[in-house]
Amino acid sequence: MSHETSLASENRSSTNAQPENEVTKKTFNKIALRLLPFLVLCYFAAFLDRVNVGFAALTMREDIGLSATAFGLGSGIFFISYFIFEVPSNLILARVGARRWIARIMITWGILSACTAFVWDANSFLALRFLLGAAEAGFYPGILYYLTQWFPNKRRAQIIGLLLLSNPLATIIGGPVSGLILTGGAHHGLEGWQWLFVIEALPAVVLGILVLFRLPEKIEDVKWLTSQEKQAARDALNVDLKQRENHSRVQVSRIFFHPIVLSLALIFLGISMTNATVNFWLPQLIKSAGFSFIATGFLSVIPYIAAVIALLWWGKRSDRHNERVFHTIAPLILAIAGVTLTAFSKGALLNIVGLTMASAGLFAVLPVFWSVPPLFMVGPAAAGGIAVINSIGNLGGFFGPTAMGYVKDLTGDFGTGLVVNIIMLSISLLTMLVFAAKTGLRKRNDA
Repeated sequence: MSHETSLASENRSSTNAQPENEVTKKTFNKIALRLLPFLVLCYFAAFLDRVNVGFAALTMREDIGLSATAFGLGSGIFFISYFIFEVPSNLILARVGARRWIARIMITWGILSACTAFVWDANSFLALRFLLGAAEAGFYPGILYYLTQWFPNKRRAQIIGLLLLSNPLATIIGGPVSGLILTGGAHHGLEGWQWLFVIEALPAVVLGILVLFRLPEKIEDVKWLTSQEKQAARDALNVDLKQRENHSRVQVSRIFFHPIVLSLALIFLGISMTNATVNFWLPQLIKSAGFSFIATGFLSVIPYIAAVIALLWWGKRSDRHNERVFHTIAPLILAIAGVTLTAFSKGALLNIVGLTMASAGLFAVLPVFWSVPPLFMVGPAAAGGIAVINSIGNLGGFFGPTAMGYVKDLTGDFGTGLVVNIIMLSISLLTMLVFAAKTGLRKRNDA
């Protein structure tokens, strides 16, 4: 058995061997109730500003003369600047603290998202999308790193799953709202798509200001935990940190080159690429079947309702079984099947069924996947490593929508563009199988 296999197995064994007492369990539930609703709102604002461009494009493309290729490039270029600035942003967060840095991120991206209302051609659209990615860089990995300071690993998949509810909720709520705003048309010199950007940017700015007053840095800062509860949480976190320090395989100096980091980045690349393609093109995939703006807004909710159910159930199931490999592989297979059905189906009903399967799989895998990196890295290495994985993986957010737009202009067909995503998801699946075999991250019943 390799050293990596031994450490991963030992990590899970020791975690299972030390069940939480009642005080500790109630304390972490209390922390979750205090922190998560606010973090979910913040992340909701991020995804609202990220995906509303897909709805705006329904009329914006014609108004400013934007081709499908230019729209795909503009949707994806967000992730290029995100990639460039992600790691520096997260390392700054680890140094200056989450409260100040997350507030800065949210306020600047909110302002820039509102400015997208005033683009006039392809070049200005590309420029604003690039700046928006730079402004938002570090937000998601920063939140993930922040959560490692509050919750032990065996709770993290469920916690991350609850956080990621923001993504489908942004479409469940934002889809119909966006459809209604577009249907409302022009007012006071602005078109419906322009009002869409302005109105939906406001939550990010408001919440960013609130972060400065509401987001605590560490357990010792809060007044809503008793001394006993603080001690119980700190003891559990110290045990978790000690285990991860003993088993850590990644040093901060090697975060850009370590095989563990690069393998996880490749897995996330396929997930992110397909997720971005579905997010940005879903309204147009549905609208192309002949539906109205309002119908498109409401029908786009269906895949994300499935995503909410999958997120809540699958992350909790993974934590309960203390298992990460099967719980990563199974949703990847479901997502591949869903994208394949969407790519090769001709009817509107099968299209929505395929998109629903794909969304359920793509969202179910995320909380489980993001529970894996902290098993192999801690401290600044965790902050930097998570950022590297997220930034490299998020390049898929550039390639996916861009390839989709290019192929759509070339062939006039959405389905052909989805084949690229099927291939990338299959590579993610194979990489996860190899990664699990080499690191020993496999199912184990130690209870």
